[in-house]
Amino acid sequence: MTSTSYAARRSQLTTYFDRTAVEAWARLTTDAPVSKIRATVRAGRDAMRANLLSWLPDDLTGRRILDAGCGTGALSVEAARRGAEVVAIDVSPTLVDLARERSAELLGGHRIDFRVGDMLDPRLGHFDHVVAMDSLIHYSAGDIFRALAELGLRTDGSLVFTVAPRTALLTLMHAAGRLFPRGDRAPAIVPITEGGLRRRIGGEAALAGFAVGRTQRVNSGFYLSNAVELKRLDPPQPFPQGGGRLS
Repeated sequence: MTSTSYAARRSQLTTYFDRTAVEAWARLTTDAPVSKIRATVRAGRDAMRANLLSWLPDDLTGRRILDAGCGTGALSVEAARRGAEVVAIDVSPTLVDLARERSAELLGGHRIDFRVGDMLDPRLGHFDHVVAMDSLIHYSAGDIFRALAELGLRTDGSLVFTVAPRTALLTLMHAAGRLFPRGDRAPAIVPITEGGLRRRIGGEAALAGFAVGRTQRVNSGFYLSNAVELKRLDPPQPFPQGGGRLS
């Protein structure tokens, strides 16, 4: 069951992505000229998307993939090209419409199931892999891990997602981000430490069948994010405590 804070934050994100900054995000996700700051964000997002996709099997034929927070659909398109049955969901109807339009041009239309709504909706069904790129970073730590737990109950293979690392650099970038026009500012990002990440995952009973696999940090100017892979164990094993640095 999702929390009140999760629902409230999701509502704020809907307003931001569907009304406030939809044009800026639509432009950011094309090859159109953007400011130097946004160019670093674009490059970082491109690198992160490629990284997350590289953690999925090369051949996704017959695999069911959830793109949780699909935005304009770039990751969904690449997964579909590799044969996946993709369910792509986002809180923003406008971005989903744009994603549907772009995918039709690239794929001929009918290979991606685009939906508007909550990525945690159990009616979406079960998946082989779930990808949540920069869609959990705006929620509280508690809500992030509750979301992972709910998704884990319906994931047979892996959960790959991003979190914002708690660093002095990210704090500085958030301060600098206040220089953006108010309408273009994204909702606040909630940074998470490495130790906190591992402890909270280890404390979620629904994630007992998963272990942290690969991690990767992408740092591109004003884009700084950590990718994390949770792989389902067969058979389930106790979650390892501690661990090395998230690279």
